[in-house]
This record gives sequence, structure tokens and C-alpha cells, in this order.
Amino acid sequence: MKNISKSNSKFKLLAALLVVVLLGVFLLAACENTDANEETAQGDTTGETTSLSGKIMIVGSTSVQPLAEKLADEFNKEHPDLRIDIQGVGSTAGVKAANDGTCDIGTASRALKSEEESWGLTENIIALDGIAVVVNPANKVQDLQNEDVLKIFTGEINNWKDLGGEDKEIIVVSREAGSGTRGAFEELMKLEKKVEGKTVSLVVDNALIAEGNGAVLANVAGKESSIGYMSLGMVDESKVKKVKINGVEATVQNIKSQSYPIARPFLMLTKDEPTQETQAFLEFILSNGGQKVVAEDYIPVN
Repeated sequence: MKNISKSNSKFKLLAALLVVVLLGVFLLAACENTDANEETAQGDTTGETTSLSGKIMIVGSTSVQPLAEKLADEFNKEHPDLRIDIQGVGSTAGVKAANDGTCDIGTASRALKSEEESWGLTENIIALDGIAVVVNPANKVQDLQNEDVLKIFTGEINNWKDLGGEDKEIIVVSREAGSGTRGAFEELMKLEKKVEGKTVSLVVDNALIAEGNGAVLANVAGKESSIGYMSLGMVDESKVKKVKINGVEATVQNIKSQSYPIARPFLMLTKDEPTQETQAFLEFILSNGGQKVVAEDYIPVN
């Protein structure tokens, strides 16, 4: 009987020890699980990208518009609940809208004028763009000097035969008033003058006025003796031909090296403190991802 009693005591002791061990294992696992959950919760709080919502209104340059739309599409992949409305109404209107606060971002495809610089706008240069002088592919003229372009657009030269081309009257195609492309082109090619304190265009009165780059493309492609100018990023070389200026072709490399003379910045303008959504969009545009989108058709700045 004594042996049986001793055996029972040993069994009870082993059982008790087993219970203690199992309880310890259970408590350790529970603690680890709690710590893991806390770490996950902390990770969700600090590592998660906040999805933006609401609306950004962008108004301005018709040249910047296609690029802004591409950038918005890429940004919306991460922020599908954010609505970005983009209106192409011209650079001058875009600068005024930014100043008036009737949009979140105003766009311009030219440098700000001295009066506009005094308005306290924040300039974000998002890309560089060349302005290509284009003619119909049937035109034999390959190269023009700055002076030739000046004389064509002021009407001093009005026949292609005076420039080595055929005996055909030159049809000048220009952009609408307020266009950033027109403003930059006229300033760079000295096609403007001051009259009683106001800047006046010197472009010939009978020039065809085209609303937007697409309209310039269509007019030059459809009229054999025409000449126009447009954003380099919008040129379709299956429909029009770029003319060299001073022997230099309008290319990304030549614009970066500043050897091509007709180039301008693409601006996004804000006033006062931008909203969280607007700031995030601007930061994306100037990031590696945004500048990769820019580089598809234009010249990145970063």
C-alpha cells in the first residue's frame, strides 16, 4: 500500500508540473499575439498612405492641359476618391484664376509677366517645352533664321519664293489672344511692342487664328503654304514638319542645352496656403513618378 501511495503522489506532482508548463506556454503565446496585434495596429497608423478625397480645380493653359490630365490620371491610381477637374482656357485666364482664388491651381505655358509677378503667386515649374515652328510637309523650306520668322509673322515676307520655296503666298497661322504659347512665341521672337504702356502684338492682321494646338496642327496640315507654331509635345510629324531655327532642330536635347531658341516653362500656380489635396498633387508632380510622366512628351525639371 505504501508503494501505491508513493506512486500516486509522484503522478500528482508530475500532473501539476505539466499544468504549470502548459499554462506558461499559453500565457506566453497570448502575450506574443497581443504584441503582434499592437505592432500591426501601429504599423497601420504610421505606414498607411492616407487616401485623399474631395476636389481640385485646375484652370489655364491649353498646352499644359494634356500633361495635367496625364498626371491626374496617374495620381488618381493611388487616390481614386479625389476628383481633379482640368479646364483649358488659356494661360492669362489661368494666372488670373489662381490670383482670384477661383481655382486651386492656375496653369501657364509662359513665364509670368512683371505685373503678374507682383500678385504673390507661388510658381511651380513642372516641365519645360519647346515651341516648334511648323509647316506643311509639302513645303520645301527646311530652315529659317530668327529674322525670317519675324518677317513672316509681321507680313514683311509674304511669299515662300523669298525663302527658297515655291511661288506661293504664305498663310500665317497664329494662336488666340491669351494663349501662353502665343505670348511666349511673340516675346521670344520679338513680335510685340509697347504702345502707351500696353504690349501690342506685331503679328500680321490677316493671320488665321487657331484656338489651341490641335487647331494649329489641323490648319497647317490642311493648307500647303501655311506656317504656324505649337507646343513641341503636341507636334504630330506625320501631319506637319518642324522647321529648324538658326540651323537647330526643336528637340528635347537642344532645348536642354539651350541651343534651340524658342522654349518656355510650364507653370502650376497657387496663392496662399494650398489645400492638403493640392499640395499632395504638386508634390507628386515634382517627384520621380510625376516627372517620369512629364518625360513621356516634355522635358522634366527634376
